[in-house]
Amino acid sequence: MNSKEEKALTTFRNGYNCSQAVAMAYSEEMGLDENTIANISSGFGGGMGRLQETCGAVTGAYIVMGTLCGRKYEDNSARKEAVYSLVQKFSEKFKTLNGSTDCRSLLNVEIRTAEGHDFAKSHHLFETVCEKCIKDSLSIVKELTQ
Repeated sequence: MNSKEEKALTTFRNGYNCSQAVAMAYSEEMGLDENTIANISSGFGGGMGRLQETCGAVTGAYIVMGTLCGRKYEDNSARKEAVYSLVQKFSEKFKTLNGSTDCRSLLNVEIRTAEGHDFAKSHHLFETVCEKCIKDSLSIVKELTQ
């Protein structure tokens, strides 16, 4: 396990959401303190506020790529196009590895209900599915931003 994976998984296991875990792993490169990143990414966990739409590990990666790539360009138009291209490439790679970028499809359970959340916990879905998504997101970000 590399240091970014270790940091992200430790962060996730310490109660931060999947988006926070991915984004906070890149705090140094983004030039932002972890508290700021935790605040920025706090609403994206559980597929956007536990709506189970776009996976939080994916949105965390989008935050990282936007921050890292955005610094390369003075012109906002160039920034947007470069980030959009990265997001599209990321999404394609993530879907290839996981079948979807949608939290509901990935977990295959409704985590907004107490019963669904308990099911996910008792079946270790956060440890298996979510941690895999975090690791995959970090790997893809590394590949696309080098």
